[in-house]
Amino acid sequence: MANHKSALKRAGQNQIRRLRNRKVKTRVKNMVKQVRQAATDGSAEQTLSSLASAQSVIDKAAKRGVLHKRTAARKVARLAKLTQTVQS
Repeated sequence: MANHKSALKRAGQNQIRRLRNRKVKTRVKNMVKQVRQAATDGSAEQTLSSLASAQSVIDKAAKRGVLHKRTAARKVARLAKLTQTVQS
């Protein structure tokens, strides 16, 4: 455990950030799951709307630094490709 005052503060900040990042990552995973579920048994409209909301959540996570921007782009691209197969 940290001994210095600054190290204690840093440990506390890291804990808060870890919890915040975990919350965002969980939300991203749930949105991706929702798009995949809509693609398998939903209509094309429902799939597109869930893709739009998932893209928004993923982009916000990348903007905040929770996800790397290329990781976010890859996730969005794969979901978009999946929805294209549903539409056609």
